[in-house]
Amino acid sequence: MKAIVLKQFGGTEFLIEEKIEKPIIKNNEVLVKVKAISINPVDVKVRSRKAPLAEILAQYDPLILGWDISGVAVETGSEVASLKIGDEVFGMVNLAGHGKAYAEYVAVPAEHLAVKPENITHIEAAASTLAALTAWQAFDSYGKLRSTDKILIHAAAGGVGHFAVQMAKHIGAYVIATSSEANRDFVMGLGADQHIDYKVDHFEDILHDIDFVLEAVGGENFQKSVQV
Repeated sequence: MKAIVLKQFGGTEFLIEEKIEKPIIKNNEVLVKVKAISINPVDVKVRSRKAPLAEILAQYDPLILGWDISGVAVETGSEVASLKIGDEVFGMVNLAGHGKAYAEYVAVPAEHLAVKPENITHIEAAASTLAALTAWQAFDSYGKLRSTDKILIHAAAGGVGHFAVQMAKHIGAYVIATSSEANRDFVMGLGADQHIDYKVDHFEDILHDIDFVLEAVGGENFQKSVQV
């Protein structure tokens, strides 16, 4: 099969297409024929050896980056009951580990996959996994967002933020979203109840008694978020 192999850490010139052996799956795994992948900041940071994960992956040869995929299940292990051959699936796979997503086929633990909804493309599915899971973890695993909460979502037009707005509305929360004015209509169209243009307005002077803040900017913005 074809794969994009990282020959050494550094720039994109070290990503080389090679032919390697197709993966052999374990009993708990699914072999996925990849239709689409997405590339996230973590890919770039690992490739340039600016993330701790790079030190873990340095042991692998060949080293194949990538964790977000969408494709078709072409083989299932003997212990896999949740998926069958022919299912269109997507997921964030093997993170934090050797993802191997930049390839024609990927061996994936079945629990890392979900059936792709019929109303989205493989490209849309692959692009959704890391960002959507980050937002969902914040609401379901850590912050426990409630339907009675008033939530402030920063960078609401961004990768994590635009999923977070939709999820927060699905849960039933009152959503205040920050973005530039250029993205106001997009953010409000996702379901936000209130918009703040971060380039013009100081949210910390406007808001108070916020129950939950999803802060994905950092630095001074974090300190201001604590104030509200």
